[in-house]
Amino acid sequence: MLKRLLLPILPLVLIACTPTVQVAAPKEPITVNLNVKIQHEIYVKVDKEVDELFSEQGLF
Repeated sequence: MLKRLLLPILPLVLIACTPTVQVAAPKEPITVNLNVKIQHEIYVKVDKEVDELFSEQGLF
């Protein structure tokens, strides 16, 4: 008798317990903060002979 009563109710109980997943866009826009400070230093070492060659004749 109890099984006859539970059998029709069982699908309703299982449907009621299924999890729901919702996908929704955020209300505020997504912001990416790219405050990046890049510093670089370049060191050039020149031989004295090459430096004198360029200073006397120029590059071209």
